[in-house]
Amino acid sequence: MTKEGYVICDQSKAHFITATVVDWVDVFSRKIYRDSIIDCLNFCVKNKGMLVYGYVIMSNHIHLVLQSSTGELSDLLRDFKKFTAKSILEKIQTEPDPSLKVRIGEAEQT
Repeated sequence: MTKEGYVICDQSKAHFITATVVDWVDVFSRKIYRDSIIDCLNFCVKNKGMLVYGYVIMSNHIHLVLQSSTGELSDLLRDFKKFTAKSILEKIQTEPDPSLKVRIGEAEQT
């Protein structure tokens, strides 16, 4: 592990990936946010060369078994996480869920 995180040594092979929400906030307990993840996965499959072998969405993290058909898994993960985060944050701002907004605000302050 480096300062930035784990390094994907072989970009062309399938990897087991875990992505967590900052401060383990239970964002994915609502269907609307779980659907955002699925929509983003589908987008990456159709447009970015993502191969999804399996996934599990937990309340505050996701597990994925992924591969990149282009051989650039790190870039693909970066784009997926960035796009997914923006999508979910937009929904948090537009969908009323005061308890989640409070928890997100607390996470941003730390």
